[in-house]
Amino acid sequence: MSYRFALVGNPNCGKTTMFNEVTGSTQHVGNWPGVTVEKKVGNARRFKENIQIIDLPGIYSLSPYSLEEMIARDYILDEKPDVLINIVDATNIERNLYLTTQLIELGIPVVVALNMMDALEAKGDTIEITRLEKQLGIPIIPTSANKGLGSRELVEKALQVAQSVATGTPSSSSLQIFDEKLEASIDDVRDAITDRGAYHSYPLRWGAVKLLEGDETVIVKTGLGNEALESVDTLRDQLEKEYDNDIESIFADYRYKYISKIVGKSVKKKRISGELTVSDKIDKILTNRILAIPLFLLVMYVVFTITFGFIGNFTIDFIDQLINVSLADAVTTLLHHAGAADWLESLIVGGIIAGLGSILVFVPQIMILFFFLAILEDSGYMSRAAFIMDRLLRKIGLSGKSFIPMIMGIGCSVPAIMATRTLENEKDRRLTIILTPFMSCGARLPVYALFAAAFFANSQSTVIFSLYILGVVVAILSGILLKKTIFKGEAEPFVMELPPYRIPTIKGLMIRMWDRGKGFIKKAGTVIFAASVIIWFGQTFSFSLSEVDDVSNSIFGAVGSFIAPFFAPLGFGDWRSSVALLTGFVAKEAVVATMGILNNLGEVGEDSVQLMASLQLYFTPLKAYAFMTFTLLYMPCIAAFAAIKREMNSWKWTLFAVGYQTATAWIVAFIVYQGGRLLGLS
Repeated sequence: MSYRFALVGNPNCGKTTMFNEVTGSTQHVGNWPGVTVEKKVGNARRFKENIQIIDLPGIYSLSPYSLEEMIARDYILDEKPDVLINIVDATNIERNLYLTTQLIELGIPVVVALNMMDALEAKGDTIEITRLEKQLGIPIIPTSANKGLGSRELVEKALQVAQSVATGTPSSSSLQIFDEKLEASIDDVRDAITDRGAYHSYPLRWGAVKLLEGDETVIVKTGLGNEALESVDTLRDQLEKEYDNDIESIFADYRYKYISKIVGKSVKKKRISGELTVSDKIDKILTNRILAIPLFLLVMYVVFTITFGFIGNFTIDFIDQLINVSLADAVTTLLHHAGAADWLESLIVGGIIAGLGSILVFVPQIMILFFFLAILEDSGYMSRAAFIMDRLLRKIGLSGKSFIPMIMGIGCSVPAIMATRTLENEKDRRLTIILTPFMSCGARLPVYALFAAAFFANSQSTVIFSLYILGVVVAILSGILLKKTIFKGEAEPFVMELPPYRIPTIKGLMIRMWDRGKGFIKKAGTVIFAASVIIWFGQTFSFSLSEVDDVSNSIFGAVGSFIAPFFAPLGFGDWRSSVALLTGFVAKEAVVATMGILNNLGEVGEDSVQLMASLQLYFTPLKAYAFMTFTLLYMPCIAAFAAIKREMNSWKWTLFAVGYQTATAWIVAFIVYQGGRLLGLS
């Protein structure tokens, strides 16, 4: 028999960590809210039954305000999973139980995973689980998902509940949360909609509460007539007048009073009220009004210095020698002995190995950067970074919430663009989608690493760090411009929970690093492989399909020469640079692969050192920086383009976004190059 269990809970309560633990997946997790923006599906391991696990985006309540919250609520209400596994952060139980009380009202079987029990015990707090189970009337399993504790018992309990329900045993609980007057009002609304027979498949009691709260989605889906709605409005007005509060606050107050009562009986806290935690003490420094931004810049500079300094360069030299020298020589020798045709040797060594080798040498460096970013995210520092940046972003009309997709953009623009679903305001969401690609993604790193090594050997980390800062500056200036013209309006308030600092686990860091880095390797084996063959063909043959001796007479030579004048004012009007940027639309890694192939040095072989020497023939440091600037800012790759189209849900806004990004890239690169020339730089 098949079962569907949905993981439901507040943001950053450990749902995705539990999902990974139960299913064996490696979905992205992080010590900050809003990491999961769409549902993930997997199958539970180590069970003979077919159990599907659905990881839903985090929600604080069943009153959604953002797109990803709607995804979660719609799934719960419309798909009706067999069991709701409610992940509750044991260290923040009062707030988490608010959602629990709403889930219980749905009538769907609920099992609570009291997660982060290890963190709770470390604080010296205790929870009487048996008493809490009795008060809520549902099973509760203590878990620590990050350590793999309790996950099997949790699924076993959910399975037991699902099987009991299947045999006809009721599992729902009834909570006495509201006073008699509110209960009577809920009953009145329930009776009214039942009498009219115009109700959706929602649970009646829950639907009656939402109608009283004026939930627009529920009102539309119930299809109630005007007369019935007017009677609900009248009842709501009477309650608000009697309780001297708005209806949502009335219900919320009663829920929190109820939660406070049961938590008071079940939870014992060691810490005295008002006493500072370790996280509070660290935040006194890291979120200090004056020190916060300098400290953030210092942290990021240290990360870049390590990544692109001695350690990063050592890994590049090692992989470069391994692929572009040892492997290329071995394959060349093998092909000679096999009597392979010259064109085949050219394709394999000068095309495929040169193209892939140009990319793969940067894999360790990219992994190092992702490793450090994973430490910052899992420790909880990135949430503070969003809090710190709120003040700055608010000046351009955005809230600190926009910073989360932007910082995710350092890894890859695709999930970063999807992360904009956490923004409730549509204008803010569209503006953030346009600005996010300005945050340099990992795919652009090989371009920076190659040019920085070739032209700024003694200051590589500083130059690359400056490009990341340039991306932030351009995003800020663009935000100011667009907010004052196209996206006028106030920024939404920034309310974000700051999670406690945690020591990242090695397993979590490795999963995070691999999760981000594997996409880079996968692209090298697919898109870049195919691009390398196409680029080799384009630079080997002319439009008449005859092999050319002079690459400038090839297909790519002709195409590059046609579009090169567009880039001439930016300092890199060479046809090879133009073709490289063109292929960058497929994947930004293809820029370096194209450079590697188009600068093929024939029989003497090709490695990145020779490529650097070749680039120095037609680039200067100023031209190189302008080229990196354009690469940083111009339209993202085709996968990000598709993500923009999907999230914008409009061709007009999609084309505006990529057009604005490319125009901005051209203008900024022009200023860099022409401004540098005026200053006497070369």
